[in-house]
Amino acid sequence: MPLDVRTIPCLSDNYAYLAHDTDTGATAAIDVPEAGPIIAALAETGWTLTDVLITHHHWDHVDGLADLLAAHPARVVGAAADAHRLPDLDLALNDGDALNIGSETGTIIDVSGHTINHIAFHFPDARALFTADSLMALGCGRVFEGTKPQMHSSLQKLAALPGDTIVYSGHEYTAANAKFALTIDPENPDLISRVRDVTAKRASGTPTVPSLLSEELATNPFLRAHDPAIQAHLGMTGANATDVFTEIRTRKDNF
Repeated sequence: MPLDVRTIPCLSDNYAYLAHDTDTGATAAIDVPEAGPIIAALAETGWTLTDVLITHHHWDHVDGLADLLAAHPARVVGAAADAHRLPDLDLALNDGDALNIGSETGTIIDVSGHTINHIAFHFPDARALFTADSLMALGCGRVFEGTKPQMHSSLQKLAALPGDTIVYSGHEYTAANAKFALTIDPENPDLISRVRDVTAKRASGTPTVPSLLSEELATNPFLRAHDPAIQAHLGMTGANATDVFTEIRTRKDNF
């Protein structure tokens, strides 16, 4: 059976997730912006927390960890290379390492850019990809510590995964990302249709995540720096995709 994943709104615009292996009962929380909503979700489902997966060190992804562990002791997993500024880890992993949540096997993917040593968790059998602040719905994280070429390289790793991969990202930024995307790719019919859907979902208070990777590949400008229409719109026809990505990210920073 695939992982049963629950999306948990936290703080003002964060998302945490619970990923439950129905075969073994193992349950992982992915990031802990605050403990209360996750504890409530565990009570509602009756699931037993076994693991906490941390994507990166920013406060709005780890601040609730101590309170969560006080109520539900669990193994804490994060990047070995970032252990010096993460909460205490029980399991420190590197790019390419395997991780088991019950009977589900995942892989660690280094997606440095937003922060150095930011990681994503990919569970291929469950088609689940937990990306936090690297790849987001219709966007990507601001580049705080890495470089824009580094972020582009990280996103290309994720873009190479199967199109039916489900992308569980860390924030409800999609409406703002949609407005920006239209300034970069205004004639894209898939994007225009998706923006309508995003607008309707937000009007009803419905989360816009997760999303399918195929949908991101068709509409997310940060995954489309190679696209001739986008390059032409930016006056960069024939330019290196990394340079086009850098221009798109710079424009988003100033949007």
